[in-house]
Amino acid sequence: MSDLEGYEVGFDADGAVQVKSAQGPAATEVPAQGGDATALSGGCTSTDTMKDAARKAGQSEMLDKFAADYPVGPHDRPQSMCPAFGSLRVGLRMRRVATVLSGSACCVYGLTFVSHFYGARRSVGYVPFDSESLVTGKLFEDIRESVHDMADPDKLDAIVVTNLCVPTASGVPLRLLPKQINGVRVVGIDVPGFGIPTHAEAKDVLAGAMLNYARKEAEAGPVPKPEGGKADRPSVALLGEMFPADPMMIGAMLAPMGLAAGPVVPAREWRELYAALDCGAVAAIHPFYTAAVREFQDAGRPVVGSAPVGRDGTASWLAAIGDVFNVSSDQIAAAQNAFVPAVEAALAGARVNGTVTVSGYEGSELLVARLLIESGADVPYVGTALPKTPWSKDDADWLEAKGVRVKYRASLEDDMAVVEAIRPDLAIGTTPIVQKSKEMGIPALYFTNLISARPLMGPAGAGSLAEVVNAAIGNGARMGKMKAFFEGVGHGDTAGVWEGAPNLKPQFRALNVKKLEKQARAAKAAEMI
Repeated sequence: MSDLEGYEVGFDADGAVQVKSAQGPAATEVPAQGGDATALSGGCTSTDTMKDAARKAGQSEMLDKFAADYPVGPHDRPQSMCPAFGSLRVGLRMRRVATVLSGSACCVYGLTFVSHFYGARRSVGYVPFDSESLVTGKLFEDIRESVHDMADPDKLDAIVVTNLCVPTASGVPLRLLPKQINGVRVVGIDVPGFGIPTHAEAKDVLAGAMLNYARKEAEAGPVPKPEGGKADRPSVALLGEMFPADPMMIGAMLAPMGLAAGPVVPAREWRELYAALDCGAVAAIHPFYTAAVREFQDAGRPVVGSAPVGRDGTASWLAAIGDVFNVSSDQIAAAQNAFVPAVEAALAGARVNGTVTVSGYEGSELLVARLLIESGADVPYVGTALPKTPWSKDDADWLEAKGVRVKYRASLEDDMAVVEAIRPDLAIGTTPIVQKSKEMGIPALYFTNLISARPLMGPAGAGSLAEVVNAAIGNGARMGKMKAFFEGVGHGDTAGVWEGAPNLKPQFRALNVKKLEKQARAAKAAEMI
């Protein structure tokens, strides 16, 4: 267990995370704006400059919609990877769907590199541009020509065209692309870093756009059935990317109530969108899909939050689903009696002993925290980069009743402050959190690759985290030895083993500071003009 006892995680008047110790005043305080933002102030995430340019280019309606769907928190720009990676990943995982990017070459290179790093097995289209083609409208003509060249109905169901920051700020009108070419659907979206706070929400941008297209197709007339056929029972569409075993487990839990698990959205093929819209209800497993939820609601489908995670979560979620479908109390009880005891048994056989902090940007952070607590862990803090929505309320209420501080739109600085103050036995979080924790000698696990990539639902999920979490906690002594071994090797630009003193160049830093100050004064003067 952690040596620190009597800590309390809270918030100050501005909503910044504040960790207090019983032995003294606040151990760590974080400014409301997330601290020093110098490193994020340039490039394509220059929020104010890009937003102003986009509004002048006629994109005000789009930006207002983004602001409503994805309200920002203390950080008004992405703190994770480029948001467009989320929508790119959704498109690349779909069969018979081609993807085209329109943006700066450096951005496209980075996005395609990361997409192939994560297993993409197809090419990503790219329409290059220069200043002339951007301002004259030639870029849009090039995009339209490229889409026409690609539209082969024998190979594709749809083409997704994505504007990155610069084309969005310049007003490249993807809405004017044809809706279909030779029977191939064309879906154009804007996913700028100055309008979409996280790459998780960019998944929602594309999922919502595709559902909107599919819903209008279904309203216009008959549509093809999915390759797997139509379910013979009322179905529950599942919203959010999950471990592959989770939908099957959810289907097993629904069966005693005469229900079936429907398609998962984001979908793997276009036809699944029709089946998803044909559901009886939607389970918002990941609660941040605002645009997708809107499309389901416009189709008249009710939405249920939370998920069948842990003992309490499984029981309450099955009851909520049963109520939506007007299932009899006996059938609901049958489903609960079939799976809740199995979940309890799995939890009893996979205990976690230690203090764990949880943070991430996947959307399932609250669910993971619930499972850890029911496994025996002490979880004082959960931070998620995603916003608060009605579909995460049950999870937040449950956690807060257990004394957990839940921070929506948590900044990297918030999460780091908690780790530094509490010094947990294990920190689960993003790459910078893992790096920071290990520098402090604290065991850490990367949420996306080591926690999200495991089943969470029902009996299968109840015991899935204990092995990896306990193994990581058990490495505490080894982490301490490693920290002691590398003590004194420097940090940042002084890292390494030096025979003499590091070759510091303070004059270069002073010159760079002057340049930044000059740029800030110029920007301020431009605002006044």
